[in-house]
Amino acid sequence: MKQFKIIVEKYPDGYVAYPLGLRGVVVGEGDSYEQALQDVQSAIKFHINSFGKEVLDVDPPILEAFVAETGIAQ
Repeated sequence: MKQFKIIVEKYPDGYVAYPLGLRGVVVGEGDSYEQALQDVQSAIKFHINSFGKEVLDVDPPILEAFVAETGIAQ
């Protein structure tokens, strides 16, 4: 089983989720955190089935993912 790091973003109208370390753009969405995770899992499977296992070949692999915050003067 291949494990993915998933980013989940919360918006006023729902959640958006996307995987890291996968070639191409894959996005899931839902009204809840759990629904967004289920949707992105389905989207990942569809992406692999559509484009082949080559989309899993990301070099170098992502070892860790961080969320950081910074300010920018305007």
